[in-house]
Amino acid sequence: MTDSELKTLKDNLWHAADVLRAGAHLAANKYGQPILGLIFLRYADILYKQHKAEIEAEYNKLSERARNSNSLKEISVRLCGFYLPPEAYYTTINDAPDDANKATLVKKAMEAIERENEKMDGVLPKEVYGQLVPEEEPELLSNIMRIFMDIPENISVDLFGEIYEFFLGEFALQEGKDGGTFYTPATVVRYMVEVLQPQNGEKKILDPACGSGGMFVQAARFMHRHNKSPDEIPKFRCYGIEKNPENVKLAKMNLILNSKIVRGEITEANPYYSDPYTAFGNFDYVISGSNTFNVDEVVYDKVKDDPRFNIYGVPKNKSKTAKKGSDKKETVPNANYLWISYFASSLNATGKAALVMANSASDAGGSELEIRKKMIEEGIISQMVTLPSNMFSSVTLPATLWFFDKQKTKEPQKKDKILFIDARSIFTQVDRAHRKFSDEQIKNLGIITRLYNGDTQAFKDLISEYTAALKAAPQASDDKEVKTKAYWQSQIDWLTERFPDGTYTDVIGLCKAASIEGEDGIRDQDYSLNAGRYVGVVIEDDGMTEDEFKAKMLSLNTELETLSKEAGTLEKQIADNLKELFN
Repeated sequence: MTDSELKTLKDNLWHAADVLRAGAHLAANKYGQPILGLIFLRYADILYKQHKAEIEAEYNKLSERARNSNSLKEISVRLCGFYLPPEAYYTTINDAPDDANKATLVKKAMEAIERENEKMDGVLPKEVYGQLVPEEEPELLSNIMRIFMDIPENISVDLFGEIYEFFLGEFALQEGKDGGTFYTPATVVRYMVEVLQPQNGEKKILDPACGSGGMFVQAARFMHRHNKSPDEIPKFRCYGIEKNPENVKLAKMNLILNSKIVRGEITEANPYYSDPYTAFGNFDYVISGSNTFNVDEVVYDKVKDDPRFNIYGVPKNKSKTAKKGSDKKETVPNANYLWISYFASSLNATGKAALVMANSASDAGGSELEIRKKMIEEGIISQMVTLPSNMFSSVTLPATLWFFDKQKTKEPQKKDKILFIDARSIFTQVDRAHRKFSDEQIKNLGIITRLYNGDTQAFKDLISEYTAALKAAPQASDDKEVKTKAYWQSQIDWLTERFPDGTYTDVIGLCKAASIEGEDGIRDQDYSLNAGRYVGVVIEDDGMTEDEFKAKMLSLNTELETLSKEAGTLEKQIADNLKELFN
C-alpha cells in the first residue's frame, strides 16, 4: 500500500468520526472511546483470522479427549497472542440486522474478550455503544461498523498499527490535548528504536509516560525482526506508567493485540510522584515518545529527595515561589530537566535511553544548565537529534531527541564526545501541515549512528539492500518506473556522497561528533546541546570561478546603484506632486 493509498484509507475511515458526531447522543470529547474500541475489535478480528487456520490445524492434531476450550485458548495465545471467541468476530456482528440490538452484540463481544483474556479485564468500552443507536437513527452503529469493513483483511500489522496511531493523533487534536501527551508519530518512534537497537533477552524496558503503548510495540517489532528465529518468544518485559486512565486502557488494548511479541504491564500513576517499578538504576532501556514539555506544577518538596530526580540536581527558581505563611507550595520552575534526569538515572550499568524533548531544553540556563553540565561531563549523553518541524500531529513545538548510553561513561575514547545530527531537512511531506520519515530516511539516519559506533558492515548491507531494490525495479518504460529507479539510486547516492569510504565522518549540515574540549567544543559553546551549533550549515557551490564571482558582484552593484538613483528620482517626483496637490 503506497503512502497516498494509506492516506486515502485513513481519511475514509476518519469519516466514521464524522458520522458519529452527526448522530450519536455523545459528548464531543467522548467520540474516541467507541471508535477506538471498534478499531480494536476489527484489528483483533483480522489478526486472529490471519492465524486461525494454523490454530485450528494444531488443535485438530490433538486427540478428541484433549480437544477442549482450554487447549484452543492456549494454542491461540501461543500463536496469535490472544483468544478471540466466535461471538466477538467483527464480521459476524457487522452482518447482524441494522437495529438497536447491534449495540448489545458489541457489548457482549467486548465482555467475551475480557472474560477469555484475563489482562483485558475492565479495559474495553462496553456501555457506550448503547448511545450509538439513538431512537431516531438505530442504524447509526451499523453505518460506522461498515466503514471499518473497508480495512482489507490482508493488511499488515504495521499498517493497522499506523491506522490506530492516526486515530489517536486525530482524537488528540479534536480534544485539544496540550502537546499530544499520548501520541508520537510512528516514524519518529521507529527512528528512536533504530538508534537504540534494543536486544532481545532478559531485558527490562521502562516507558514512564507510555500513552497508548506504541513505544513498546515498536521496540518489540524491532527485536522480533532481528531474532535469529521468527518464532522466538520474547524474553524482555515492558513496564509502562500512565496517569490518564483512558490512555491506560488504550495501552492495554495495544499490548494485547501485540502480545505475541510483547510481554509487560501498565500501571496507572503520576510518574513524578509514584515509582511503581523502583526505577532508579533498574532498567536496560528507558524510552518514551510522550511530549511532556514544559510542565510547571511539580511540587519541589515531593521530588527533591527522590534519586530519580536529584542525582544531577533538581531545577530551582532563582527565588522561592511560595511566600511565608502561604498555602501554595514551591514548584519546580520547569519539569523538563526532571524528566531528562529520570531517564538518565533509571538506567543500569549498561542501559540506554531515548526521549522526546522541547528544543528549548538544549540551551536552557540557570539551574538547568548546571544539570546539563553534570550529564555532559559524566559522559552519559550519547546523541542529540534535531527533528524537522511539523512531525507531530498535535503539537507544533520544535522537538529534539535525546539519547543516553550508560556504557559510554566507561569508554575513554567516546566519553567526552557527543554525536549531533541535524535532521531538519530530512522528511517526507505527507500533506501541507504534516511530515514524516520514510522507511529509507529512518534507515539512512540510523546508519549514521551505526557508522559512528564502528559498524561498517551495516553500511555495506544497506547499500546492498538498495542496490538489490534498484536491480529489481522494472526497466524504465514509463514515468512511474523511471521514478522508482531514480528513487533507489538517490538513496545509494545519499549515503555514498556523505560517507564515501563507508566509515563515519563529520558531514557539514548533517552530523558532527563534538568533543567537550577544544575550540568550538561543547564547553566553548556553554554546554549547549543544540545540534545547529556544531553541525554547521552547507554553503552551496555556485560553480563560478573567483573572477566570474567578482564580475557578477560588480554587475549587481552597478545595477543596485542605478536602481537607487531611480528610486531617488521617484521619491523627489512624489514629494513634488504632493506639494502641488495640497498648495
